Amino acid sequence: MWNRQDALKILENKNIAKEISTYFEIMLNKRPSRVKVDSMIPAKKSDDIDHLWIEQEHIRDEFKEIFDKTTFNGLKKPNFSYLDLKIKIAEKIFENCHFCEMRCYVNRTTNKGSCGVMNSKIASEFVHTGEEAPLVPSHTIFFTGCNFGCVYCQNFDISQFPEAGMEISEKKLAELIDRRRKEDSRNVNFVGGDPTPNLLYILKTMKLCTENIPVIWNSNFYMSEGAMKLLDGFVDLFLSDFKYGPEGCAERLSKVQDYWNTVTRNHKMAKDSGDMVIRHLVLPNHVECCSKPILKWISENLGKETVVNIMGQYRPVYMAQKCNEIMRYPSHQELEEVVNYAKKLGLINLI
Repeated sequence: MWNRQDALKILENKNIAKEISTYFEIMLNKRPSRVKVDSMIPAKKSDDIDHLWIEQEHIRDEFKEIFDKTTFNGLKKPNFSYLDLKIKIAEKIFENCHFCEMRCYVNRTTNKGSCGVMNSKIASEFVHTGEEAPLVPSHTIFFTGCNFGCVYCQNFDISQFPEAGMEISEKKLAELIDRRRKEDSRNVNFVGGDPTPNLLYILKTMKLCTENIPVIWNSNFYMSEGAMKLLDGFVDLFLSDFKYGPEGCAERLSKVQDYWNTVTRNHKMAKDSGDMVIRHLVLPNHVECCSKPILKWISENLGKETVVNIMGQYRPVYMAQKCNEIMRYPSHQELEEVVNYAKKLGLINLI
């Protein structure tokens, strides 16, 4: 399974190993995952959403210290855990949905929001060997549906068709995750579409897993602040898709508003919460408005050690041919300019 030499050698890269050290320690079973620790922290049970949030934030404030001190020998399950608390809050949100910044506030037990997702459906699950070197082999779970409407979506066949895919019970998926881990997957990688509409389902699934495995949140990062607080102390590595700069590109190309403020806030919260790898797909004609502002913001706000994957595999698919600004492949000159700019900013962990 470990058939990529760079996936082995990445462990020897001291800069990257230091930046995402906790993820590597969990992946190598040197320490328990955040999910494991969550399930061992006792929490106060309530049916009142305000009381639940007060307890959530109280434990969240103390989680880092608890997590750093917890070993496999110190694990003991309480009657009602921090993970149970997160699930309880997610159930409340599901009935008045604001998992993402679309904030539809629909009851998703009976209706669909902007994402089109009511019951979580999975397009595919497999051990992916084509992801970033620190992640492979990665047990990647693709959900259907998405809160974005990207005109150039590379996965439009699943993101724009939430009714497609299979309904798999949380128990069955947990068994698959455990089996893949035993078969040598480095992590479980929730993606789509986007995983955000499926947060409740994911929390419930991970509660049923028995193996120690790092959780990767592979997302467009348009989560609400409440969702980010639930992910804090649950996700081991955030794999973000940082698409657009502060101009109007997000609204024009992905049909989302207030993108820059939302995504920059969430990156700061994620950086404080767990390890991180940021993806940036270079779009044709978007070097000055998107690529450079994003890289500059990362270097100034998240640190020059942040792991960044500058991606050059954009293809003008789906409805991109109808949009003049992105109807071609990015040029070699554009890709080179973006990489050189990242190096000029002093970003040292480019993969």
